[in-house]
Amino acid sequence: MGRAVFDDVRARKMLRAIFASAVAAADPRLVLKANLPERPKAGRIVVVGVGKSAALMAAAVEEAWPDAPVEGVVVTRYGHAVPTRRIEVIEAAHPVPDEASERGAARVLAAVKGLGPDDLVLALISGGGSALAALPAPGLTLADKQVVNRALLASGATIQEMNTVRKHLSAFKGGRLAAAAAPARLVTLAISDVPGDDPAVIASGPTVPDPTTFAEARAILARYGINPPHSVAVRLAAEGDETPKPGDLPHAEFRMIAAPATALAAASERARAGGVSPLILGDAIEGEAREMGTVMAGIATSVRTHAEPLAPPAVLLSAGEATVTIGAGPAGKGGRNTEFLLGLALALQGRGGIWAISGDTDGIDGTEDAAGALIGPATLARARAAGLDPREALARHDSYTLFAALGDLVKTGPTLTNVNDIRAILIS
Repeated sequence: MGRAVFDDVRARKMLRAIFASAVAAADPRLVLKANLPERPKAGRIVVVGVGKSAALMAAAVEEAWPDAPVEGVVVTRYGHAVPTRRIEVIEAAHPVPDEASERGAARVLAAVKGLGPDDLVLALISGGGSALAALPAPGLTLADKQVVNRALLASGATIQEMNTVRKHLSAFKGGRLAAAAAPARLVTLAISDVPGDDPAVIASGPTVPDPTTFAEARAILARYGINPPHSVAVRLAAEGDETPKPGDLPHAEFRMIAAPATALAAASERARAGGVSPLILGDAIEGEAREMGTVMAGIATSVRTHAEPLAPPAVLLSAGEATVTIGAGPAGKGGRNTEFLLGLALALQGRGGIWAISGDTDGIDGTEDAAGALIGPATLARARAAGLDPREALARHDSYTLFAALGDLVKTGPTLTNVNDIRAILIS
């Protein structure tokens, strides 16, 4: 196909198509069946799961094994349930757990207890599971975990750091679900939403060994100046109930069925089909969202001005999870993707020929109702003409409000998958 030429309408259409291709590539209905283990000749088949994709993954298991005697329970986010025939679906809160999160985790643990070596446990794990299955460790309450979770979310801590703390406050995470299922064979099918695809980080690794320690959890809280409830401090100091470590779970097997790299490969193919040269910058890019926007603006400008590191028309693709550090002042509405885009737009200062999309593949950027947004060369001028101050909006973490006023939010609704954030910068 020839080299494409873009105006604003065509550029935005191309970016939406690239993002849609990335999301579709991680659809459990496309990737789960090929990764299922051999069905056991005897024994029970118990399906359990946690995460934003858990219900759709459960439905995919039922579709792939229509005659198998499957049973079990999965926990997903409110609004993410799909019809299932034999596997129960529980909905709970995200990103801060609620009573349903506690109840759901307890139900999942109960479903795998008392099994034997001839039984198979199929664990369906996806992003969001840390909050959706939140069973406090002995001596803690759900309220204790909620306080710590809110503080971590506002601190700028990475997902790895947050999950290190969560695992040591939990009776479910950090391999404890796998330990409860022994001696049954356990096979985990996972969709990664974390930079680096570490199985121990996805949903806080309920079915895999945990290499982190109580001491690391204490250090993370101290690093971000988080003063936890007394009961949390006591538990972390006692170190009396460490998580299963490598070598402790010989009955457990882990299979990755989709990851950010899967989505980026599909996005790259879609761009190439549209006459645009793709460049994947990485699938595990992290950092403060607004600062990431400044860095990406520099790369896009180099492509536009010097045809380096590749010549336009081109698209810069990346995945990973940015962070947003909330200060002491009042914050508006926003998420890491819209904050990244506003930082990018401010760094570009209306430079011609550059457009971008950034969105969470689960369809929800933070706690808002949009996956992300779009920007183009006219974004800042349009915002100012509407009486909005882009720099003030960024300072107040109010990027959602700005993009909503411009009509530039990307709203997909829950996609029922989750391979983290996908960013695409199109240079004409």
